[in-house]
Order: sequence, then C-alpha cells, then structure tokens
Amino acid sequence: MKPILEIKNLSKHFPGFTAVNSIDFSVKEGGFFSILGPSGCGKTTLLRMISGFEEQSQGDILIDGKSMKGIPPEKRPVNIVFQNLALFPMMNVEQNVAFGLQRQKLSKKEISKRVAAMLSRVGLEGYEKKKVTKLSGGQRQRVAIARSLVLKPSILLLDEPLGALDRKLREHMKIELKLLQKEIGTTFIYITHDQSEALVMSDKVAVMNNGRFEQIDTPKNLYKNPKTSFVAGFVGENNKFEIVSYENGILTTSNGWKLEKPNLDFNPTKLFIRPEAFILNPDSNLENIDIVKMKIKTILFDGSNTKLSAIINESSDEVLISLPQNAQFDQMQENDEILVGIYCDDLKCYKE
Repeated sequence: MKPILEIKNLSKHFPGFTAVNSIDFSVKEGGFFSILGPSGCGKTTLLRMISGFEEQSQGDILIDGKSMKGIPPEKRPVNIVFQNLALFPMMNVEQNVAFGLQRQKLSKKEISKRVAAMLSRVGLEGYEKKKVTKLSGGQRQRVAIARSLVLKPSILLLDEPLGALDRKLREHMKIELKLLQKEIGTTFIYITHDQSEALVMSDKVAVMNNGRFEQIDTPKNLYKNPKTSFVAGFVGENNKFEIVSYENGILTTSNGWKLEKPNLDFNPTKLFIRPEAFILNPDSNLENIDIVKMKIKTILFDGSNTKLSAIINESSDEVLISLPQNAQFDQMQENDEILVGIYCDDLKCYKE
C-alpha cells in the first residue's frame, strides 16, 4: 500500500536549539501511526509542521505524493484535533460539526447530509441539538473528531486528545478511537506521551527523543525488542542495572549480580529486565536460566497487575517483579525470602 505521508530529512531549528532533527519516515494510507515521547522531545513541533502551522527549516513533507512546501494549513488535506478540543460552546453538536462545511460554502442539503452521516458513524445520532457543554468528556471527544472527519481529510492529526480525560474514560476512548479509525479508514497520526495509548491503538509507533526517532516499529516489537536503552526505559516498566564487566559471557552488575548472556559482540553498560520476565520459584533443572535469592520488601497490590518489590543479595537495590495471579503466591509476606530466575534471552543489554 502506498504511503499517504512521506517525511524527508525534516528539521526545525529555533534560536539556540533544534526541536526536530533530520527525521525520515512514511505512513501508509489507512494506518494508525503514533509518535510517542516525553514532553519537549519535539513531537508537537513535528505535528505542527505536517499541518502547516509551523514552517520547516529543512526537508520536505509529501502528502499523496505532493510536496507541501509553501502550502498554507487551510489548503492542506489534513485536519487536527487538539487536547482542548476547541469546540464552540455557544453551538450545539450539529452546528459544531457543520462549521467547516459552511466555510466551504456547501449547500444546506449537502451539509445536512454529511453531518448526519458523520454523527451516525461516531455514535452521536440523536445528539444533534444538544449543546456541547452538556455532553460528557467522551461525547465531546467524538464531536471534535466528527468535526474534523466530516471535511474528508486525507490525514487526521491528533495532539494528545485524551490528555484531559479521567483515567477510566481515557481507557474507554482508547478502544473507541481504535475501532473508529478501523471503521472509517482515515489515516490517523497520533501524538502522545502515554505509552499505553500508543501501544493499544497503533499499527506503528515511533519513539521520539531529543528531536529524533529512536525506533519505529510495531507495538509488539517495540515492547519486546527495544533497540536503544532510551526505548527500553521509556516503553513499559523495566528494571535497570549498571554493568561493571562482561567477560566469558557473564554480566556482572554494580550490585554483584552475575548473569549469563553469551554471544554479545559488544561490551554492554546497561541492563534492562521487564518485571514479567522474572520467574518465581523456578525449576532448577531449566536451562539458560540464572537463579538468585531475594527478599520481599513490599507487595504492591493492584488486582491483576500486582507486583513485588524485592531486594537483591541483601543490597539496597530493588527489583520490581510481576506477580502471577494464582493461589500459590497468596501467602507471600514482606521479608519472605524467594528464589527468582531469569532466562538469558530476557536480558536486554545496551552500550551508552
């Protein structure tokens, strides 16, 4: 499938710093592409350049194969949904969605037809005459998306659109947005600092740091095989260790933990282990596994996501361990000693 968006060597320089630094990527038509990164990494500046609200310092932006150089925002085949939604509070739902069509000077009949069809697609039939101030957060979110999609953009840009919602509604809207995008088929480019949003909804995710992309991958590969220490530390929970030596396939961490990791072709300095990669009370006959004695410091109960915080080798270094939800672990207490194992394949090593 052809790319709907192509970004070529794109940069944005401001006095004293570079917000976006020589980025290249493409997004296929009908895809859900997320840009994930911490505040200040350059992701909103990148979105503003795609939309035309910010002029690039170098590089090119192509939409449907056409360069956007010199094309103002209102002439680009994109639309944008901001975190604050920017709905008109004095208007009802129907008037908000129709606003852009009226500016295009379409006939009343055509506007009415397209607004009705779009409200139906986003599940807001019967809400046409309601003031947006009387809607729930999720309903207002759908009005903002309907107002953008009714203009039939090639690409819909979303700048942290769920950031103002409470946690429960945000979880619900993640699913709704994913299903809506699949149904409508419009290309979504989604900006967020929330890794859960990016992993749940996207076909591809780009992790951004200091104006550059560290990795572009599927959510699964991004989580399972982070290419850099930044991605490993930013995406998902992780236990991070300093490596002081690597000899004969053995990693030695700063707390004295010795772990087997054969066949590395470089000298690593950082080690990351996911909480769910640990095995509690492992079978000593298993191959390629290291077993270490730890002491439980505290139990972090969170339903199905309950974890242990444990101390290695009587040191002060804590390890976060995901707790399997079965009966054999129900009686665990603080200060209990436990045996913990880790497969060498689950050790992620990096050089900094």
